[in-house]
Amino acid sequence: MTLAVLSLSANAQIFKKLKEAAEDVIDDSKTSEFTEEEVGRALKEALTIGIEKGVERLSKPDGYFKDPEIKIPMPDEAKAVEEKLRMLGQDKKVDEAIESMNRAAEDAASSAKDIFVTAIKELTLRDVMNILHGDDNAATVYLETHTRTKLVEMFKPIIKVSLEKVNATKYWNMVFTSYNKLPFVKKVNPDLDDYVTNKAIDGLFVQIAKEELEIRKNPVARVTDLLKKVFK
Repeated sequence: MTLAVLSLSANAQIFKKLKEAAEDVIDDSKTSEFTEEEVGRALKEALTIGIEKGVERLSKPDGYFKDPEIKIPMPDEAKAVEEKLRMLGQDKKVDEAIESMNRAAEDAASSAKDIFVTAIKELTLRDVMNILHGDDNAATVYLETHTRTKLVEMFKPIIKVSLEKVNATKYWNMVFTSYNKLPFVKKVNPDLDDYVTNKAIDGLFVQIAKEELEIRKNPVARVTDLLKKVFK
């Protein structure tokens, strides 16, 4: 059964068709009009498009701040700090600190694209098949496994600069200085750079998982010559 025989209706799904094409390619008893390389490149192009869309969305103003699923809150160990200061009428300080952390994440997000694209380019045919036959977040899991360490290394200095640029460090220091001056409280001052770096990366993978699900569930966006060929 060749891909040409499979009609591609308006409701056809990109991963379903890629899976079928890949199965034809590796099954010697079947004839495929596509090569292993084309099937692999088609998946890589689809994932790259999804990554670019996801990163672009997070890099815009409010990409993190207005998305309740990935908005960066005060750290868990600082919840008591937030509650105490709000009780004392210092909501503005806390709100500024929270917003500034999210602005720093938005500022740094665009730098993640190159790492993801490099990881996608390195996909082998086995990787492609595992993703095509895997769960709805198989590509996201693959990318997190292969990029998380690099992202932390790259993101931390970028986040540090972004935190300074948007005055997050200043607001953070104001919050914890105010709290730590209160009598009878346990002094708290989490590592801002480390916290925002990891929360920003968590948000990236949440968004990538959304884009992957979009690729799997929705009709293919024929935006490149290869995808137009494979999904004609």
